Amino acid sequence: MRRKRIVVVASLTRSLVNFRIELLKAMVAAGHDVIALAPDADEQAIAKLQEIGVAFRQIPMARTGTNPLADLRTLKALYRLMRRLAPDIVLAYTMKPIIYGGLAARLAGVPRRFALFTGFGFIFSGSMTGLRAAVLRRLSIGLYRSALVGCEAVFAYNDADASDIRRHGMVSAATPVIMVSGSGVDLTLFAASRPPSGPPVFLLIARLLREKGIAEFAAAARMLKTRYRTARFQILGPFDPSPLSISKAEMDEWTREGAVEYLGETHDVGPYLTASTVFVLPSYYREGIPRSALEALSTGRPIITTNAPGCQETVIDGENGFRVEPRDVDALASAQRAFLEDEDLAVRMGANSRKLAEERFDVHKVNHTLLEAMGI
Repeated sequence: MRRKRIVVVASLTRSLVNFRIELLKAMVAAGHDVIALAPDADEQAIAKLQEIGVAFRQIPMARTGTNPLADLRTLKALYRLMRRLAPDIVLAYTMKPIIYGGLAARLAGVPRRFALFTGFGFIFSGSMTGLRAAVLRRLSIGLYRSALVGCEAVFAYNDADASDIRRHGMVSAATPVIMVSGSGVDLTLFAASRPPSGPPVFLLIARLLREKGIAEFAAAARMLKTRYRTARFQILGPFDPSPLSISKAEMDEWTREGAVEYLGETHDVGPYLTASTVFVLPSYYREGIPRSALEALSTGRPIITTNAPGCQETVIDGENGFRVEPRDVDALASAQRAFLEDEDLAVRMGANSRKLAEERFDVHKVNHTLLEAMGI
């Protein structure tokens, strides 16, 4: 196979290490030159990329902003870089890299282009309503269409995302939409363990966006605490600048009344998963497939989540956990109550979670699908 130059475009440098490290390693191991592009100068992440033989270039990109002038600056910088690097293949993932990385690669004449949709997030969120939301949605769809003209293939994590890509004409009818099982999970890094004995610990890991079901988790915890006083309900994750985020005042109130424990944020969720009994993610955000849920599966923890796209893929209802309707606090409390009343349920369902991780979500299986489709 001829040595190729591959450019991978991301919106967060740390994500290249947290979510794509094994994919990047496999590209390098196959004998290709790999260059990663991202906007922030995360020294630890950049050092890790260099350690595995991946070059890094910093690009201007506002990950969450909607300033058209800033986005034009991003497009211009990416175009110049694509012209200079002259890659054979570009793979972009998440919204802005797909749109502006895709447009730049198309304008620069990159011969082979791929896009990895990791979830539509706020664009197709139920919380995005009104004229401004409709305009942003229409504009985003138009930008996706322009960026993906001539794209060789796109990858999607779940059927709902694949359906939206087709329904909104983001790619031509001839362009393959290939399903992959999320980002995958390193089964060795997140080794299986038996849920600890003692009072059950329900753990939610997420950015503190309202749509992640944080408030519903706190409300269910408040209900259950009246009877199951030793049960623990923990939240791990960073506050978010979005106007749709949970405020520090809300979190302080929940912790003050004893409903939940806020654990702050971390770059290593492993010890928290190991110390937990059940992983809970009552999200109604447009997830791809939540990485935190995959890590919980691999650790051997049952999962309580919703029937929302992306979340439902991680649970076989009644086998390795429970699925509830989004925003249904009573159903969420009922699902958690099952573990409070049956001490062995977490062990049985946790074993099934690990089996599901091995069969479907092994990162090496996921990467094989991506590499084979890209011919690398």
